[in-house]
Amino acid sequence: MTKFEELHKLKDLMEKDDSLPLKGVANKLVFGSGNTEAKILCIGEGPGRQEDIEGLPFVGQAGKLLDKLLLLAGVERKKVFITNVVHHRPPNNRDPLPDEISAYGKYLDQIIEIIKPKIIITLGRFSMNKFLPDVFISQAHGKSFKIGKIIVIPMYHPAASLRNGKILELEKMDFQNLKKILGKII
Repeated sequence: MTKFEELHKLKDLMEKDDSLPLKGVANKLVFGSGNTEAKILCIGEGPGRQEDIEGLPFVGQAGKLLDKLLLLAGVERKKVFITNVVHHRPPNNRDPLPDEISAYGKYLDQIIEIIKPKIIITLGRFSMNKFLPDVFISQAHGKSFKIGKIIVIPMYHPAASLRNGKILELEKMDFQNLKKILGKII
C-alpha cells in the first residue's frame, strides 16, 4: 500500500470516529494535504473558519502567509505535507483543549508514521508542545531540536504573525534561517 492509500484509509477511519470531541461542532474533517512523499511535515494547531468550510488545512489568510514564509525558506508548499494537532475546528476558533489534543493525537502519530518526515515544522505552541512540552515558543522559535530520528523546528503560528508585526518580523527571519537548516539536512 502506498503512503497516499494509507493516509486515505486513516482519513476514512477518522471520518467514522464518533469519539472525536470536536466532530459534532465542526463542518468538515480537516485531515491534511500535500505531498505524501514529503521530507517536511508542517503541523499547525487546528482548522480555522475557511479550513472548516473547505476541509483543507491552511487555506485562509494564515495559509497564504505560510505559503510566503515557506518560499523564504526555499520550499514550495507542494513539497510539504500539512496537518494539525486537532482535525476539526474548535468552537469560536478557540485554542484546542488538552483532552481534544489527546483524542486526535493517535491519528497525528499515525500521520507522522506514514509520512516518515525528516523534519517537522511546528506552527504554534500547541503543536510544538507535542514534541517539546516544557518549552516556551518565545525561546524555541526558529531553533532545531533532534527528537529521535526527526528534526523538530518550532515556528510561531502564521495567525500570530498576522496579528503582531514584531512576531511577523521574527517569523520571517526564522524562515530565512530555515533555508540554511534545510540545506544541511535535505
